[in-house]
Amino acid sequence: MDIYVGDRLIMRKTHPCGGNEFLVLRSGMDFRIRCTTCGRELMIPRNKCEKNIKTVIHTGDVIPKE
Repeated sequence: MDIYVGDRLIMRKTHPCGGNEFLVLRSGMDFRIRCTTCGRELMIPRNKCEKNIKTVIHTGDVIPKE
C-alpha cells in the first residue's frame, strides 16, 4: 500500500474523541499519524494501521522512486 506523508486516512474504527480521519506525519515500518479532530499524535505499526484503513486521500507530495 502506497501511503505518503501528508495523506489523509479514513479509518474503520473511530478514535476515542469520535474522529476517524488521520493525517500521516511519518511513514515507514511505523506510521506517525495525527487525529484531525483532537490533534493527538500516535505511532502505530504499519501492519496494524493498514488493516484498519478504509480510504486513503492522497494529498501528500509523492517522491518518485529512482
